[in-house]
Amino acid sequence: MSTAVVVDAPGEHRLVPHEPRRPGAGEALVRVHAAGICGSDREVYQGNRPEGYVRYPLTPGHEWSGTVEAVGTGVPESLVGRKVVGEGFRNCQVCDRCHAGDTTLCTAGYEETGFTQPGAMAATLTLPARLLHALPDDCDLTAAALLEPAACIAAAALKGNARPGERVAVVGTGTLGMFAVQFLKANSPAELLVVGTRRDREALSRSYGATDFRTKDQQLPDDFDVVIETAGSADAARISAGLLRRGGRLVLTGIPAPDADGLDPTDLVVRQLEVHTVFGAPPDAWAHTVRVFAAGLLDPLPLVTHELPLTEFSQAIALVGAGDPTVGKVLLRP
Repeated sequence: MSTAVVVDAPGEHRLVPHEPRRPGAGEALVRVHAAGICGSDREVYQGNRPEGYVRYPLTPGHEWSGTVEAVGTGVPESLVGRKVVGEGFRNCQVCDRCHAGDTTLCTAGYEETGFTQPGAMAATLTLPARLLHALPDDCDLTAAALLEPAACIAAAALKGNARPGERVAVVGTGTLGMFAVQFLKANSPAELLVVGTRRDREALSRSYGATDFRTKDQQLPDDFDVVIETAGSADAARISAGLLRRGGRLVLTGIPAPDADGLDPTDLVVRQLEVHTVFGAPPDAWAHTVRVFAAGLLDPLPLVTHELPLTEFSQAIALVGAGDPTVGKVLLRP
C-alpha cells in the first residue's frame, strides 16, 4: 500500500494510505519520482505561513518531478509516459492578470499545489494537465525535482534582463542563489560576483560560473548592472541595492520577516534604480527553465545532499531547519 504525508495542523502530521485519484477532464495523473522540501514546507509544518496561504489538512509538496501515468478527457494521450514537472499556481485563466501572463497574481485568489491543494508528498499527484511541462526522455528526474525553485529564479533572471557583457551579481548562496548564478552565467556576463555569509560556498559558486566571491563583511563594489537577491532578509536587500551602479536593475526574490526595515526610497529615486520582485513562477519562467535544463545549462544535482523515503518526513523537516551548513536540498522519495 502506498502512502502520503498529511499535515493535519501545525506540528501534527501522519502517514496515510494513498489511493491515486483518477484524472478528470483536463487532468493528468503523475507518478511522483521525488519531492523537494524548502523553507515554505517548514512554515506549513510549523504553522507560520501567512494566513490565506495554507489550508489544513494538507498533503505538502510543491517541488516535484514524475512521470505521467494517465490522462483525462481532453488531454493528449501522447502525454502518458512522459517525464514532467508542473507549475504550482492554480490560476483561473480568465482574470486580467492571467490573460497578461502574470498567473502568480491571479485575482481569483491564491491556490497552489502543496499549500491549498494536495501536493506531491505522496505516491501520485493528480492536477490540471495544462500546468505540466514535458521534459526530455533522457533527463534525470532527481535533478528535475529542483526545477520549481529554478523556475522562480528564472522569473528573476527574465526580469533582470542581463545582457552579454554586463556585470552581474547574486546575493545569497542557498539553492536559489546557486540557480541564479547558473542562469546569469548562461548570459555571458563580463563579471559574476556572488556575495554570501559562508566562505564554504565559494567553490560551488565558482564551479557554476562565479568569477568572484565575497562575504558581506568584505569591501563590496557599487557599480554592477544587475543584482539578483535570493537570501530573503532586509539586510540582503540593502546589500544588493548597494552593489548597483546608478540606473542598475535589482530583482528581489526572498521574503523578509514582517515589518523588516526596507530599502531607502531616497536612494532608489536619486540613483534611479529599477526594482523588480518575484513571487512564484509564471508559465514563461517555467518554459525558460525547462529549455535551459534540457540544454544542459542547469546542474541541480550538486545541490542535493539528502534523499529520504517519504516515511522520514519528520527527519527531513528537521534537517531543513537545523541550520547545518552541510545540509543542502532535501528530497523525499515515495
